[in-house]
Amino acid sequence: MSNLTFSVSGQSLSQTQLNARTLDFNILVDQPESFGDRNEAPSPVEYILAGLAGCVNVVAHLVADELQIKVSNLRIDVSGTLNTDKFLGKFTLERAGFLSIFVNIKAATDASDEKLTKWLSIIETRCPVKDTLGGSTPISLSLKRKVLEKYCV
Repeated sequence: MSNLTFSVSGQSLSQTQLNARTLDFNILVDQPESFGDRNEAPSPVEYILAGLAGCVNVVAHLVADELQIKVSNLRIDVSGTLNTDKFLGKFTLERAGFLSIFVNIKAATDASDEKLTKWLSIIETRCPVKDTLGGSTPISLSLKRKVLEKYCV
């Protein structure tokens, strides 16, 4: 298996809500009430953290099998800190994205500390979402203008 292309298509529902579609799934994206909406779904940055946790989960189990480590009761807690000033249009020299992200993995296992250190190291290098967030993946934005129809009354 080589390159796979993943895609999501989103339709704006309001200034803060988006309905995204991928495969057979609808994903509602929202903002908290403090941003003026109904808080009906996770925010975009929460989805990023959830995506990282989900990817770490898959890679952790895959690598555990490869290293013959028995893992149960795997819990992955992810938190990130960002400064909202740039997002809100305020002057800041800080970036708009996460300043730091922390992933804490808790697992029931009888593996040695040495084997667990190796396990964690491999997870870090093989997790595509971690690589994307920590790397320099180019992201290109483009715009296709729709002509507004003028209605005569």
